[in-house]
Amino acid sequence: VHRTRYHFQPPKNWINDPNAPMYYNGVYHLFYQYNPYGSVWGNIVWAHSVSTDLINWIPLEPAIYPSKVFDKYGTWSGSATILPDNKPIILYTGIVDAKNTQVQNYAIPADLSDPFLRKWIKPDNNPLIDADVNINKTQFRDPTTCWLGQDGHWRTLIGSLWGNKGMAILYKSRDLMKWTKVQQPLHSVDGTGNWECPDFFPVLLRGTNGLDASYKGENIKYVLKVSLDVTRFEYYTVGIYDTKKDKYIPDKTSIDGWKGLRLDYGNYYASKSFYDPSKNRRIVWGWANESDTVNDDVKKGWAGIQTIPRKIWLDSSGKQLVQWPVEELESLRGHKIQLSNRKLNKGDKIAVKGITPAQADVEVIFSFSSLDKAEPFDPNWANLYAQDVCAIKGSTVQGGLGPFGLLTLASKNLEEYTPVFFRVFKAHDKYKVLMCSDASRSTLENAKTMYKPSFAGYVDVDLTNKTLSLRSLIDHSVVESFGAGGKTCITSRVYPTLAIYDNAHLFVFNNGTETIKIESLNAWSMGKPKMNWSFGHSSY
Repeated sequence: VHRTRYHFQPPKNWINDPNAPMYYNGVYHLFYQYNPYGSVWGNIVWAHSVSTDLINWIPLEPAIYPSKVFDKYGTWSGSATILPDNKPIILYTGIVDAKNTQVQNYAIPADLSDPFLRKWIKPDNNPLIDADVNINKTQFRDPTTCWLGQDGHWRTLIGSLWGNKGMAILYKSRDLMKWTKVQQPLHSVDGTGNWECPDFFPVLLRGTNGLDASYKGENIKYVLKVSLDVTRFEYYTVGIYDTKKDKYIPDKTSIDGWKGLRLDYGNYYASKSFYDPSKNRRIVWGWANESDTVNDDVKKGWAGIQTIPRKIWLDSSGKQLVQWPVEELESLRGHKIQLSNRKLNKGDKIAVKGITPAQADVEVIFSFSSLDKAEPFDPNWANLYAQDVCAIKGSTVQGGLGPFGLLTLASKNLEEYTPVFFRVFKAHDKYKVLMCSDASRSTLENAKTMYKPSFAGYVDVDLTNKTLSLRSLIDHSVVESFGAGGKTCITSRVYPTLAIYDNAHLFVFNNGTETIKIESLNAWSMGKPKMNWSFGHSSY
């Protein structure tokens, strides 16, 4: 019932982190952590799929799996680097013993003339990097894409921690084979816990184009993203990279810690980005785990999806990233309906009919004539996360300017629904825009271990023109939402029991005293891409 149709999801078994996405000789490659034998974590191999458009995929045999002394106990996450001679190399974490000791290995294609790079070799000079005595060797993983410095040395980061200080340990090498640890981490933060899946890349100050990791031009900033093991969220800062001191310094506008910016304020983890030279863009993939119970996962036989790949760039303010589904997704758009110039008074809801509400792409622009009815922002909320405020001020709590937005995956009489909505607050001399994707009423299934959070983030948006935009990708058990053109992104996993298939509904609603106008709403039924999952799985 809850299998997604246009998200990346094998027909059975467990998947987690996306690994080493890359574009090579006209083909996109996605590797990912995969359990061939069950729908819980374990027996992890690097599954491998290829595509020419990021939407339709062909699965191949696993590229990397435990087989040698340097990865006998596990082949964990890593990254790909395309070298100047147009040869790809993968760095990945190997587990060498039952104590979970982690080392960094490399793999290279067996045959560069094979357009799909099906077979990968793990040479015997592995591991390339061992933990020294000053490194926690059981928390030492997920090497980044390598970049070439102006000094002719390659560099890579490895996520780790010491005590409770999360860190990105920096290594450098002339030939990618002999690596030396730089004395100080590229960056570290006290009290953040273990850093997983670090990602470090340059971004242009202007425009939406992407940059290769080794780009050395002017007018750029750097982004450091880490996945925090403790909170299971993805945090990033924007800053500068001092190449002489090999240090990353976040801008003063970037909070460096748990209260900082997130790539996604929902169920989204272990992301990995790559530069796509074919369209001069940077693309990020993230994993959305299940929110139901392990027993449910065992029963249904699968767990985990990859979210829709997103183009990613620096906002014109220079303070944050913007993300938007890759344009190729629009090839799956089918029947379209439009609404415009419709008013929503307090308590109104309008049904969006004529599309498949359980499998849809919806873009809407809301407007309002005044900000005067924005509720005061309670000073007691100052130290709360947005998610906590959303739990207090949900979609059913009447407000002034908002809540307004979409009721996704809704049953006819609203016994189940996942609202994605905005609420505008007045705080001192500025406005605060809260965006929520609230799973608390998403299902009548009340398993005690079912995770139904009120995911939320604030949207840093100029309200001068009194409009807010929202896009939601709805796919049976996932709702991926993009506020204000992709400034705030929230992914929810939900498991309705009534609002399924043709019994799912989509509504636009307003529960605030300020009248909201639907300037425009475009909604499409979404098709199903080709994912030839029967191909190549015999080797599992």
